[in-house]
Amino acid sequence: MKKFTKILEVKAAFSESLTLPFELRQKSRLRVELDSGEEVAVILPRGRILRHGDQLISEAGVVVEIRAAHQRVTTVFADSYYDLVRAAYHLGNRHVALQIGTEWIRYEHDHVLDQMVMALGLRIAVEDAPFEPEPGAYSGEGHSHSHGHSDGEHHSHTHKAHEHKRHDHEHGKVSAGGKSA
Repeated sequence: MKKFTKILEVKAAFSESLTLPFELRQKSRLRVELDSGEEVAVILPRGRILRHGDQLISEAGVVVEIRAAHQRVTTVFADSYYDLVRAAYHLGNRHVALQIGTEWIRYEHDHVLDQMVMALGLRIAVEDAPFEPEPGAYSGEGHSHSHGHSDGEHHSHTHKAHEHKRHDHEHGKVSAGGKSA
């Protein structure tokens, strides 16, 4: 099994691609299938979020490019920038990861957040789209929740700005589109 252990800093020619949802791009230890169907291991240093376009290199020199999978998201639209910024403030106050466009914001779909945003008078579209949230402000890369722990272990981790104790994820083999096998 190929093991991808390093993120390339300079783009290179690649022969494979790996499509993952945001949840899995935050993890440092994965057993996944490349888009070609080949099963591989991703073993990276903790704390780095893989972004669309990042490239990994295997121990044998094979280069794979990361692609952001389409996943269920809510895209928020407003009649004014003020309303959009106000919604971003309220979502950020709940520590929601946000992707920010020029005239919209996007978060991983959550019906409770959708209701809150609509109560603020904004329009939403629930759709399947790639999700690339803003990196966190307190670290070089972003606000990572990659933990690399084994099945059954759940820990709380303190980050510079606040503490998180949310770990509602599953471990195991994942297919190229991010669905559990």
